[in-house]
Amino acid sequence: MGDGTVEYRAWYPQRSKLAALVQKGCRHWPFRGRTRILYLGAASGTTASHLSDIATEGVVHCVEISPRAFQKLLAVAELRENMNPILADAVKPETYARQVGEVDVLYQDVSQRDQLGIFLKNARLLAPGGMGFLMVKSRSIDVAANPKRVFQGVVDALKGTGLQVLDVFRLEPYEKDHAAVIVRRTAGHGGTLTGTQGPARFEE
Repeated sequence: MGDGTVEYRAWYPQRSKLAALVQKGCRHWPFRGRTRILYLGAASGTTASHLSDIATEGVVHCVEISPRAFQKLLAVAELRENMNPILADAVKPETYARQVGEVDVLYQDVSQRDQLGIFLKNARLLAPGGMGFLMVKSRSIDVAANPKRVFQGVVDALKGTGLQVLDVFRLEPYEKDHAAVIVRRTAGHGGTLTGTQGPARFEE
């Protein structure tokens, strides 16, 4: 705070999938003071605001397609100099790539069917060694399929993309039929992502 006092904010796993991931025991945490983050599906900015509190000397690029949610996001960003709200479609990263540049972390939380395709398009903005957090919503991909099979399908589809799967966590009881897939970029910068696939395990 400006008067020298410290402000403490509650971070609820019921309202933030990243907080839920921490509660599930995830130890992959690339967020630091100077981290550059691209956040897809920032909505009203709840989780993004917490990340902005961590990356105080970095930046959180917040992409949101809904004008209504974007208005709330703007209100949050007005109080935080390191939040960059972008009204855009995450399917078309070329529309904001120059503005964003290279990032250290890609965090995606969108409800579209082609969640993996969107993630891969935007992963081209990840620096080599950068990490990605893909919040998979199984019902958005296939409402009738077993969620575990959907999650495994995402992991299998990542083989050979240059994104090494580090871990997969189910987010129950905080989020039903959701999983977080955590990856690291192993390919060189730019162009098509290529590489080898690492092991993954499912945390129930």
